[in-house]
Amino acid sequence: MKTSADPVRDYLSAVEREGSALPADRRQELLADLAEHIEVTRVERPEATISQILTELGDPRTIAATALAEAGHGAVAGSARTGGAPVRRGKVHPLVPLLMLTFSLPLIMIFPDLPGPVFGVLLRIVGAVLLCTSVHWSAVQKAVGVGLTAVLPTAVIAGWNLSSDGPSGDTPALLANLATLVLLAGTAAWLWRARRP
Repeated sequence: MKTSADPVRDYLSAVEREGSALPADRRQELLADLAEHIEVTRVERPEATISQILTELGDPRTIAATALAEAGHGAVAGSARTGGAPVRRGKVHPLVPLLMLTFSLPLIMIFPDLPGPVFGVLLRIVGAVLLCTSVHWSAVQKAVGVGLTAVLPTAVIAGWNLSSDGPSGDTPALLANLATLVLLAGTAAWLWRARRP
């Protein structure tokens, strides 16, 4: 950060530059919040220098990254202002969890003996975790996605295996597995179309 006659303006400019991907209204709200925080801190702690206050706020990149990650949740970048840990932003491509969730079932179908089911379950768990921690979907979309791609198929398959009511014979089992695969692929396609950049 450059040293100038107005370090607050330089700091806010750096945050604005780093947060250029934010919608304009959200970026202006963030800058107004930061400016207000700086002014309140100056009044409450007159002994603190501007440099100390800006250092306590954190790196402009971290604040912008946190705001970008939280923009879809409607939250203010408060964790950055209070020194919270930076939020991970898009390190995993949104296609990765969708493919993991979709292909967990075919892996189990192709390799019905160990280790196919183990790898299939691991793919489903990791895919669900990556989906839940992604910044590309809202909380509701994540819940629906995990419910339809991980929870529901797992519950149905477990119910089939634990009861005598499950599909018996090759054709009914194949049709049930294909229906489940269609559900997984359809949910993944919906999530792909509904994702945020």
